[in-house]
Order: sequence, then structure tokens, then C-alpha cells
Amino acid sequence: MHPMLNTAVKAARDAAEIIQFGARNLDRLTIDSKGPGDFVTEIDRKAEETIVDTLLGAYPNHGIIAEEGSGNTRGNSGSDHIWIIDPLDGTTNFLHGLPTYCVSIALRVEGKLTQAVIYDPNRNDLFTSSRGAGAFMNNRRMRVSKTLKLRDALIGTGFPFRDGAAFDEYLTQLHRLMPKTAGLRRPGSAALDLAYVAAGFYDGFWEMKLNQWDMAAGALLIMEAGGLVTGIDGEDSYMDSGSIVAGTPKIFPELLTTLQLKA
Repeated sequence: MHPMLNTAVKAARDAAEIIQFGARNLDRLTIDSKGPGDFVTEIDRKAEETIVDTLLGAYPNHGIIAEEGSGNTRGNSGSDHIWIIDPLDGTTNFLHGLPTYCVSIALRVEGKLTQAVIYDPNRNDLFTSSRGAGAFMNNRRMRVSKTLKLRDALIGTGFPFRDGAAFDEYLTQLHRLMPKTAGLRRPGSAALDLAYVAAGFYDGFWEMKLNQWDMAAGALLIMEAGGLVTGIDGEDSYMDSGSIVAGTPKIFPELLTTLQLKA
């Protein structure tokens, strides 16, 4: 395993210990509300702190982009090496005791994603990838599914719940796509959904209005597992636009075309 990936795995596991302690003591947590459906907890902040401590402890000159804002005050924002961190993807699930959430850590070097870790502490599933070296789930090589047609495909998604205008567009996409697939799923953790495309559990995924820490690790996992990832515009724009489409090489073209159709 690449030394930087090894460090990221340690950081993810340490953060997960804090998260699972929190899961066992949910009633004692102090919850701040950032807005409708968007919660931040003490656990989120502590988990992020642990990740950043571990990464900067090993690589003090690296930069940080993180959901809770550690990158604003810690790390070297001018570095070629930028860690992109979501300490707890699926916070709302976590707060309700629904065991679908994960830790997501990615490294971008000179603009290219090079390392990825997604860790699901409830199932003890560890998804890892280094650019050019394949993608792994619990140390076993992952490949995207062999499903050939969209009508046989299971597609993951998520609601753009913070943006009313995007939600109208999303409902149009949903309406168009639903009858063309074997089913759609929306569990509530985009990072884990992307890992599931890489693992072959889903045949594709799309979502709008995501942040880069929701997508970075999962995107590399999918590419290294033989899948395709673009923005809804079909370009390599997802890290900036927040709109992402991913899938197997066979499913992807029809999925993208269906999403791009105008009502």
C-alpha cells in the first residue's frame, strides 16, 4: 500500500472510532443546526480534527480542504498536495441512528486525484485506491459491474435538498430515468454510493449540488475499478460543478444521455 494511502487509512479508522463512540451516545451529543436537514455535531468536528492531525503529522506541508473548515486555518493552502476530507458523510443518517454513513479522504496532487479511502464503520468495509494501482474493498480487487443495459441497472442517487430550483430539475431527471432502470436507490451518503458503484453493487450513480469532499474519493475508486465519471455535461467538471454522473462503461452512455434530455 502506498505510504500516503496507509496514512489516510489510519486517519479514517481513528475518525471512525470517534464516530462510533458518538453513535453509542447519541442522546448526549450537542447538535448545532446549520440549516434545514444539514447538521453539524461535536463528533463531526472531533473526527475531522483527528484526520487532520494524522495527515499533517505525517505531511506537515500538505494542504487541507475539509467540510468543517480545518483547511482555512491548518495546512499549506498553496501546496501541490491537497487532502480533501469528509469526516462524516451521511450526518443526518448518523443523527437518526441509521447505519449508513462513512469517512471519506482523498488526496489531490497537482490537480489529479491520486489516493482515496472510504471507510464504513458499521459494516467494517474499507475501500481504497491509489492512482494506477486499482481499487480495493477489504483488500480484494474491485471491478465495476458487468451489467450491459440500463433497463437491468440499479442506479444510486441523492436529492439536491438544499436547492429548490435544482430539485425541480432533479424531479424531471428522476421521472425520465425511473421507468428505464431496474431500480433507483437513495441511502443518504454520496461517498458510500460512489464506493458502491466501484464495488459493482450499483451500476451507476448521479447527483447534483454535491461538494468536492462528497465526490473526490469515490470518483477515484470508480475510475480505478474500470468505471467512468463526468459531470452531467459529460465533461470533467464535476469537482467544480458538484453535478456528477458515474457508471460502468456499458451503462454510462445511456445514463448520461437520459439525464441530459431536455423536458
